[in-house]
Amino acid sequence: MKFWKMNGAGNDFILIDNRMEKLPSACFPALARRLCERRLSLGADGLMVVEDSESADLKMLFFNSDGSIGEMCGNGARCICRFAWETGLAGPVQRIETTAGPVSGTRISERMYRIRLNDPSLIRTDLILQAAGRRVPCSYVVLGDPGIPHAVVPFEDLAAYPEDSLRELARALRFHEAFPKGANVNFVELTGPDEVFLKTYERGVEDFTYACGTGTGSSAAVLTLLGQISGQNVRFTMRGGDLYMDAVREGDTVRDLYLTGPTNIVARGEITDDELKRF
Repeated sequence: MKFWKMNGAGNDFILIDNRMEKLPSACFPALARRLCERRLSLGADGLMVVEDSESADLKMLFFNSDGSIGEMCGNGARCICRFAWETGLAGPVQRIETTAGPVSGTRISERMYRIRLNDPSLIRTDLILQAAGRRVPCSYVVLGDPGIPHAVVPFEDLAAYPEDSLRELARALRFHEAFPKGANVNFVELTGPDEVFLKTYERGVEDFTYACGTGTGSSAAVLTLLGQISGQNVRFTMRGGDLYMDAVREGDTVRDLYLTGPTNIVARGEITDDELKRF
């Protein structure tokens, strides 16, 4: 089985071109769990499967490392856009079909790609939740329809806060009853004019990741709506590097969310994992 290993600002993925492999769709959840298991296999935050599309250059199916289906993945979509360019499936502008709706991408340079994220179908900025023994003000954003749910939580001294304690709070919020599908949890701290430090706990990975594209977009939507950032070329710093967001405020919502950042083709090769013979 041929594969690509890619990452976007440290958010890493295994890509399988199923136009060539012809794998049955029923195997994808188990395949994701196996291939994404670090140390035992290739290891990644998620599995991306490329399929043919009638309405776009290609179709992207996304599976989290626990095998659950992801509606869309921002950094994954940027990597898919580079894959489309590198393989001749698309030109400098790429059109991707996703479960959460169509996504368009643009090649900025060899490694830099920009995508238009799905517009929010819901934004609430007035939540106060009880979680992990504390009162937590937060916002709730759903990107796309069916959408990707995100909680956005302002947090002081975020970089210095003990990660184990932050993880406990993130897990409590991730499964909070206020979120019908659960939520990715984004802790944000303004560090300067149009500069934000961000840590995202991703559902399906069930831990902090090095970066999260839709988490960056959801955080930008909330902070733009609240007037805390301009929405123009805002830098979000994460463990894996920097991503940049543009957004347009329109009344009580936000539209035209554009995510820009680096991509990296780490490896291309053949998967020979003996455990896959059991599938």
